[in-house]
Amino acid sequence: MTIRWRSATVQRLTGTWPGSVELVAVLDAGADVGEEAGAEVRALAHPDLVGTPRPGDRVLLNTSALARGLGTGGYALVVALPDALPADPPAGPGHLVKARYTPLQTMVLGADDQESPHHDVLADADDLAGTPVVVADLHSALPAVVAGVRADAPGARVAYVLTDGGALPAAFSRAVAGLREAGWLAACISTGQSFGGDLETATVHTGLLAARLVVGADVVVVAQGPGNLGTGSRWGFSGVAAGEALNAAAVLRGRPVAALRVSEADPRPRHRGVSHHSLTAVGRVALAPADVVVTDAPGGFHDGVRAQARGLCTAGGGRHRYVQVPREGLDAALAGCPVRLSTMGRGLEEDRAAFLLAAAAGRHAARLLGAGAPA
Repeated sequence: MTIRWRSATVQRLTGTWPGSVELVAVLDAGADVGEEAGAEVRALAHPDLVGTPRPGDRVLLNTSALARGLGTGGYALVVALPDALPADPPAGPGHLVKARYTPLQTMVLGADDQESPHHDVLADADDLAGTPVVVADLHSALPAVVAGVRADAPGARVAYVLTDGGALPAAFSRAVAGLREAGWLAACISTGQSFGGDLETATVHTGLLAARLVVGADVVVVAQGPGNLGTGSRWGFSGVAAGEALNAAAVLRGRPVAALRVSEADPRPRHRGVSHHSLTAVGRVALAPADVVVTDAPGGFHDGVRAQARGLCTAGGGRHRYVQVPREGLDAALAGCPVRLSTMGRGLEEDRAAFLLAAAAGRHAARLLGAGAPA
């Protein structure tokens, strides 16, 4: 286990969004082959953790993911500003430690914490009262799911429950920042080891309950943060937790809705049609009944997706429910999304089916709200 440490100097800031500062830094002497001294690297800092970098500041970088050319992790990460350390945070309540026992562990006040003003509400809570809970494998599905909800229930309050399978800082997600700014998300709730949401909780279960009982969400979306760990094996991928999230929604008497991961453009056969991630997480891990949603879109590709979805619903004793919703209006909803739609580097026009199926799950969740759905 190793970390590639580099010292560098901030040259310029290139972008900001809530909780994040994007910058270009110049590597100091001592870099190895491929990273010569004087080379520029793209880096990301989270000011709540390390302070706010400025041009000319010396920064300590972790360049491990950058060196491997990982897509979502294609940044050097600012670990510290050694000559400009931030002030100590004010004393306050909260004893939930996230990113535990790592050098950047951070302490937060959880909504479910004994010191929280919401503790009394959550202490014995265990009922979502039928709240639709849409669970997706990839973070890229989030804006598409919300677009689908808003296509039928534009006034619905939507909360996002961030699991810890991908990026741990909520601030890493430009999508969350953009959806919050546009008023499309009422709140982001970071759970498990993830942190930085509008609310923090210890588990996905209390995250779901906080979404309903504290945020007042009509619909909840659950997905990991940006990034997805996959090994090309049946069980070795972080999205397997989507099945556990569907179980959590059912245990808490919500209405679990599975947003299938599909692709018509992924070069890897295991992700074409319905991804093997969904086949495993929904078909094998999700033991509680869930709604598996498809559309009536025409064409051979969608015929194949519908056949795979029916197979998911008949396997394992037929516990899951097959749901088909109309496509009409979903393309317009996706086109009107306030944040860029991108999955595995492909946009809406390159892999429309990926976003369409996520939007379909959102539409179904909105329709579950029934006649009382916000307008």
